[in-house]
Parts: sequence; structure tokens; C-alpha cells
Amino acid sequence: MHLKRWLTGIIALPVLIYLVGFSPRWIFHGFLCAAAIVGLFEFLRMTVPAMPEALRTVSLAPVILLFWWASKGSYFLLLALFSLSVAIPIAYHLFMPGRDRADAIEEAARIVFGFSYVCLPLAMLVFIDRHPAGNVWIFFLLSVVFASDTGAFYFGRFFGKRRLHPSVSPGKTWEGAVGGMLCSLVPVYIFQAFFHAGKVSVFFLALTLAAVGQIGDLAESLLKRSCGVKDSGGILPGHGGVLDRIDGVLFAVPVLYVYLAWVAV
Repeated sequence: MHLKRWLTGIIALPVLIYLVGFSPRWIFHGFLCAAAIVGLFEFLRMTVPAMPEALRTVSLAPVILLFWWASKGSYFLLLALFSLSVAIPIAYHLFMPGRDRADAIEEAARIVFGFSYVCLPLAMLVFIDRHPAGNVWIFFLLSVVFASDTGAFYFGRFFGKRRLHPSVSPGKTWEGAVGGMLCSLVPVYIFQAFFHAGKVSVFFLALTLAAVGQIGDLAESLLKRSCGVKDSGGILPGHGGVLDRIDGVLFAVPVLYVYLAWVAV
């Protein structure tokens, strides 16, 4: 498992660098859309395993529209997608024969939750990408979160003694959490030359991204535990599913989005 984890990372890293830094933007935005679709499918399979595949499929329409509009900069249209994400599953239950109407509200709520949890943060990356030097900020975000994740894993493995949240994730420790925070500062010095913001500002941004990313990791563990599954999927050998790999990123993206909107202006 450990070897698979590193092999997957080594193979994926140059692809990710190309997509974020050098590919035509529509390819990168399409990649984010694909990740959102797979992530939403994983979420729905965990939380509503009995949901018909047809309903899962039609629920993708708001996701595709979300990334299309985000890529075009149509901010004012995005609120309509929340209504669509509710209307589609309700309409499915209304007009599809043989459906148990008692499941309508629960399934609609799970779809909206998954849309907000998985798809909106990834769409925010599209908006960040449209920001001046947006791809550099995305590199910074991913570097901080992944450095924190890796640091937490190894510090916890070699020095971990005090359980961080045993009822949710027994393997995580306070020592690992602190080690992850320390490792998250390494990208600050690597990327500082690319930023116009002050060093102190970026320093605290990295710590905040790392802390929120670790909360996102715990949130994914809580989700999987409540659903009785070990991994969200198996698409990434050694990592699990897409949600297993981007759980911290999903929570960290809104922090960077707010930072770019209010601080780095």
C-alpha cells in the first residue's frame, strides 16, 4: 500500500504540474469538472448506495453547468444551480414510475450536500485560476496541503503517541498534526518570489490552509465512518478514491478564495 501510494504520486505529479501550469485553461477546467463528477459519484455511492444510477447521472447536469459557467466567468448564474440541484431529484421522483416517494427529500438533500461539499470548492479553483497568477496560487495551495498531509503521515507514523480524534480517525495523532503544520511552511519559502503579498501574510495563509486541510481530512474520515466504508473509491492505487486524495483541498480552497478576494488585492 505504501509503495502504491508513492508510485501513484510520482506518476500523477508531472501530469498535475502540466495541467495547472502549462495546459490550455479549458483542459485544466475540464479536468476539474471530471474530478468533481467522479467525486460526486463517490459521495453519492457512499451516502445513498441504493440511489438509482439514472438519478445519479441526471444529477450531473448542474455540475457540468457549474464548470461551464465558472470557466466563462458567469458568476451571476451560479446561484441558479442550487435550485437545479434540488429540482432535478425532486422531478425525478415525481415523474419516474415505481419510485418510493419517501426517499425523495433525503436523496435530494444528499445530492445538494454533495454538490456543495465536492463541486463548489473545485469550481472555486476555476475562479482562482482566472485571478492574476492564479495558477501559481493553485500550485501554492496544493503544495501546502499535500506537504501538510505527507508531514502529518510521517510524523504521526514515527512520533505519534497522542490520538487526535480516536472516535473518527484512530490513526491520526497530535504529533502528526503538528508535524504537518511545520511541513506546510516549506512551500512558503519556495513560492515567496511569485507573490506580491507580504511574507507574514503568506506565512499565516499557509498555516491556515494546513489547519483547515487537516480538518477536511478528519471530515472525510467522519463521512466514511458514518457510511461504513474504508475508502471513497479505488481509482487511485494506494490512496483510494478521488475524495480520499482531495479531502483537505476541498476545505482549503474557500480559504484561499477569500484571501485572494479580500487580502491579496
